[in-house]
Amino acid sequence: MVGDFCSFSGDKTDMHSQKNAKNGLSCKMVLQAVGKVLRKSKTKPNGKKPPAEEKKQYLEPEFTKIRVVDFDLKELVVLPREIDLNEWLASNTTTFFNLINLQYSTISEFCTGDTCQAMTACNTIYYWYDERGKKTKCTAPQYVDFVMSLCQKLVTDEEIFPTKYGKEFPNSFESLVKKICRYLFHVLAHLYWAHFKETVAMDLQGHLNTLYAHFIVFVREFNLVDPKETCIMDDLSEVLCTPAPPPAPTPAPSAPASAPSPSSQNHVTER
Repeated sequence: MVGDFCSFSGDKTDMHSQKNAKNGLSCKMVLQAVGKVLRKSKTKPNGKKPPAEEKKQYLEPEFTKIRVVDFDLKELVVLPREIDLNEWLASNTTTFFNLINLQYSTISEFCTGDTCQAMTACNTIYYWYDERGKKTKCTAPQYVDFVMSLCQKLVTDEEIFPTKYGKEFPNSFESLVKKICRYLFHVLAHLYWAHFKETVAMDLQGHLNTLYAHFIVFVREFNLVDPKETCIMDDLSEVLCTPAPPPAPTPAPSAPASAPSPSSQNHVTER
């Protein structure tokens, strides 16, 4: 009995020692893991290095100063006194759709599902919402295709953008124009953010700058796009939409000094 008891006590002691060893090992592992996390958190929040802000090439003065026109675009967007507001909105919206579609087509071969896996601009990802309100993340070329197809459908619909004399605009016309302009802004923002290098390579940055500035001045004039939507490009808008100072007048060339006339010269009379 005693032998059995001693044997049992020894086994029990061994079990306790093994358990304590395991607990000590577990605590050591936990402390090491915590220390590792703390060391990382000192230099890398959440264990990850924050992404460096990408330099915006389109803001460099050598590119922002290039325009197709150099006059105040405000004069182009102000509603003429004799034109109906809806007619003016329809005409300009259709023009912007055609121009932005053309501008995108110049770099479309570089905008693929591989190079642009999401429709991005700055730190924003745009999702497409179908007619039922379903949210879909798609590639940039897919998104642009959805935008241009929708715009084409709307601007060619005689019930929405009437072209015949006496045809009335629908009550929803202004909201549809705002929808078109918001989508077109997404395309412009993506052009600058993802494809400005290709635009510069083709020497088309002047056309893009002028188109963007004209569009922003227009939508601001008639409050067609929420400023919260366009704020991601405010730095560019501030540069491009500020009218350039008028050139300093060239001073007229000064007339050459004329030689004094004989009558005005002092003569010494000999006596």
